[in-house]
Amino acid sequence: MAYYRSMKISQKGLYALQAMMMLARRYNQGAIRIRDIAYEEDLPEKFLELILLELKNARMVESVRGAKGGYQLRRQPSEIRLSDIIRLIDGPLAPFGDAEQLRTLIDRDTEHRTLYQIFLDVRNAAARILEHTTLADIVGGKGPGSKRGSAKKKAGEAAVLPMVVPGSRRREE
Repeated sequence: MAYYRSMKISQKGLYALQAMMMLARRYNQGAIRIRDIAYEEDLPEKFLELILLELKNARMVESVRGAKGGYQLRRQPSEIRLSDIIRLIDGPLAPFGDAEQLRTLIDRDTEHRTLYQIFLDVRNAAARILEHTTLADIVGGKGPGSKRGSAKKKAGEAAVLPMVVPGSRRREE
């Protein structure tokens, strides 16, 4: 059994998510300077500039010039899915690789078929959560892992577990 890939969100991806969450919290309050985003989210300013440029090129944020310039979301937080951000920064978002490769393994490797089916189920569940969670959901406390969420869970639906990103910095509150 030579097949296994875990979900990877790079430090860059995590920074992009943090910056987008901050912009979502301040939606309709005007543009926010890179320096202020970096300070408030404890992110490296130069790296954040590159990330925001990528997000701008993907038309998720827009830049505003001038004394009150900076960055702001181009669309409403409810229209920006976490999957959009992760795919832009890190590529495919689902754990355990792509579905087609797993389906091929399920068909060919009868001895490990059940294991690969579980990997496919995990991949699909993770993708579904990220596809159906918007910035508005997570900044408003209504995401799938939130206790304050208003959506009722379906029977058998798993809760979202925290993700540990190797080498990530924890900000002291």
